[in-house]
Parts: sequence; structure tokens; C-alpha cells
Amino acid sequence: MENETYLQFDTLQALARRTDAVTVDCACSAPELDGWTSLPVSFPEQQLGAIGTLVRDIYTEATFEEYHPQDTTLWSAEAPIAALYYPYNRCTVSECNACQRAYLRYVEGGGYFVDPRIRRLRTGVLVDAPLSE
Repeated sequence: MENETYLQFDTLQALARRTDAVTVDCACSAPELDGWTSLPVSFPEQQLGAIGTLVRDIYTEATFEEYHPQDTTLWSAEAPIAALYYPYNRCTVSECNACQRAYLRYVEGGGYFVDPRIRRLRTGVLVDAPLSE
């Protein structure tokens, strides 16, 4: 992660626009990926290639505050993608090598488990929200 490129909002927005424009069927394009989901066993992970990261500084603890101004939840397909907020501030961004859709990925960890999660990058929910003080 130390050598990954940090993606600015304009780059993220361009990737979301490109993802929205993809219309071809692909093994990666399951509709449930519009919101956060545990990585499906059937997902073709080998088709993904890393683009960059939304982790600003690997040496500083990022906020665990979530951004939900419309009372959405983390699991909602309509929850905003706000790069400075949890869990986006812990994400890598990957693209499908077959169709060029972009995905956000992070690993949720607890005492006895790890849960790789994935969400498709979409312009309709992408917001450039500053961190609240």
C-alpha cells in the first residue's frame, strides 16, 4: 500500500463516469455490488487490477466517522461514496481488466474474522464531502 497512488476526487469521478458508461455484460457486473457487500465467492477477483488507493497516509489513523446526510446506512446502495470517510478512507480502487468497471475494496476485520468487501464505483452516489470538524 505504501507505493500505491493516492487518487484525488477528480480522478475518482472520472473512473466513476467510465464505470457508469460500461454496458457490456461481464462476470464482475453483479447488481448487488452497487452497495457494500462481502466479496462473493463467484466474483472473478483474478480479473481485477489495482489502480490506486483512497488511503491518504498509511501512518495516520483515518476517521471511523461515516457520511450519511440522508440517513442511509453503510449497506445501502444509495449511501454516498465520500472518500474522506469510513470505510472509503481505507479503500483500494481496482478495475476489471475485462470491462474496465472500477470497484472500491477494503477488508473489514474483527477479533476472529476478516471480511473482504467490494462496492462498484458510481457517479450517482459519489460526493466530495469535506471532513467535519
